[in-house]
Amino acid sequence: MKKPELLAPAGSFEKAKTAFLYGADAIYAGTSSLSLRTRAEMQDDDLVNTIKYAHEHGKKVYTTINIFAWDDRYEEIKEQAKILNELKVDGIIVADGGVVEIIKEYAPDVDIHISTQANTVSYHSSKFWYNNGAKRVILARELSKNQIKEIVENKPKDLETEMFIHGAICFSYSGRCFLSDFLSNRSANLGDCAQSCRWAYNVYVEETNNPGKLMPVEADEKGTYIFSSRDLCLIKEIPEIVNLGVDSLKIEGRLKTEYYLATVINAYRNAIDDYMANPESYDYTKYLSEIEKTKTRGLTTFYFNYRDNKDIQDYSGNQYNANYEFGAKIIEKENEKYIVEIKNRLQVGDTLEIIVPNKIIPIEFKLEELWDIETDDKIDYINPGKVNQKVKMKLPIEAETGYVIRRKKS
Repeated sequence: MKKPELLAPAGSFEKAKTAFLYGADAIYAGTSSLSLRTRAEMQDDDLVNTIKYAHEHGKKVYTTINIFAWDDRYEEIKEQAKILNELKVDGIIVADGGVVEIIKEYAPDVDIHISTQANTVSYHSSKFWYNNGAKRVILARELSKNQIKEIVENKPKDLETEMFIHGAICFSYSGRCFLSDFLSNRSANLGDCAQSCRWAYNVYVEETNNPGKLMPVEADEKGTYIFSSRDLCLIKEIPEIVNLGVDSLKIEGRLKTEYYLATVINAYRNAIDDYMANPESYDYTKYLSEIEKTKTRGLTTFYFNYRDNKDIQDYSGNQYNANYEFGAKIIEKENEKYIVEIKNRLQVGDTLEIIVPNKIIPIEFKLEELWDIETDDKIDYINPGKVNQKVKMKLPIEAETGYVIRRKKS
């Protein structure tokens, strides 16, 4: 039984550092124009810093050039491939066969990972990509565990496999969707999805015996969220997934906050490590309890356990997390106090939790004192009002730079 890689998203250099701190073995990122998340903050300089930082800490970075590229994008792709080859990125995630050919020519020293967008659903398809230069295939999210098992057992021996274990699911097949392009002129396949599947819709059907007469289909006063799916969560299935022999387990969310990354990555890191150390005593509930402290549209195992799962759609359209929010991130220690960057309002008397890397149970404490960052005067509360706003507080443990603090809502 081998330990799989835990792969996490990083939309910026700071988020990459958070991901590594909380246990990710590797991160995936992309430049803003050639990946499927053009609103991510990872620019070229950030990518350089991320790769350097990762390699200094024994970690890996995979970069996405996973758009379905029109011909007028290929000169930019060639230049990006050359840069990534020079930077010694650990892999490039690609969906388009034409882009694969460019990577082989202009980034010959970099491993090619075939994106989930390519819809790899069989070992026959896996073999095709292997024969065309792929080091890894990222399996389609629509596969069941039995289908994954068949692929792993029959693929070329040294072809790696990767699968999604957590995060948002697209309404369309492996995310290949034209809904956003049709409604907003923003192509999901070029990295500019407007998330049209999350919108509220008013739906009408034509009455059978009265052509032209439209009857509304109503869920509530806001309409219906007929395309919105729940979020994938396979924390309960970690034992089965590890035993399948998949090489890399992937968390979705390059646009998510550092709080989300710290919580989810830490939960899966502990889950994988605990199962590897003691398979007989695996109890998913404590990891799930942590995951549920992040925003989610409700959770589903999607098709992992059975192909006819109907517990996928989230018709409310709401993200829920009634009890917790991102409180602060630790910047540094100054004498007996810690300087933290606030993310939401903090007030004396608040109940806070420190998410400690490699520990599944957070450290809960009551915020008893706050100090102004400039005057060192005691204050009762602080509201976020500017970028990188800081305050001082005392913590019940010795903490490190980058630790994330969550706030329990009253």
